[in-house]
Amino acid sequence: MKLYYSPGACSLSPHIALFEAGLSFQALKAPTKTHQLDDGTDYYTINPLGYVPFLALDDGKTLHEGPAIVQYIADQAPEKNLAPANGTWERYKLQEWLNVIGTELHKNFSPLFNPATADDAKAAAKTKLLARLTWVDSQLAGKQYLMGDTFTVADGYLFTVTNWTTPTGLDISGLANLVAYRGRVAARPAVQAAMKAEGLIK
Repeated sequence: MKLYYSPGACSLSPHIALFEAGLSFQALKAPTKTHQLDDGTDYYTINPLGYVPFLALDDGKTLHEGPAIVQYIADQAPEKNLAPANGTWERYKLQEWLNVIGTELHKNFSPLFNPATADDAKAAAKTKLLARLTWVDSQLAGKQYLMGDTFTVADGYLFTVTNWTTPTGLDISGLANLVAYRGRVAARPAVQAAMKAEGLIK
């Protein structure tokens, strides 16, 4: 299995999931700015969409959307409980969280990374993000993780996306539940391993 990633991008989420699942995989850097692999290969020849994450299986099958990729990874190691069983109410709640993170958080960070975005548009994006994150903070009250006491692939995704608050200057220090949650997730060995592999921490 090959995971194509760009350091610190949303591909950190499946990178974390792979370490949590204990699966054998190869991580290949595909920087979003150059779209060129370390060996000089044009990334567009591998994934025509050009973005990460991208998961390539040994049999030639591929997946290119983070929420789909992390669920596939979780299902390869069901004993790790990274996702509830398919068909259960809890699985749909996991999918709900993955969609909230993907559409309400992840995509709303995009304007903040685009140098062409006007200042007023960035300010509006920050206001919207803070409102959504305030709601997430309320949902974390009395819980260790998004789904309760068990870490799931949704937690790896939320952690990845909320990492972007620092480079974009979005202050979440007032969201006590979210701040404490981020500390718990950051301390997990698999999260540490994925971040080290991407050069994000020493």
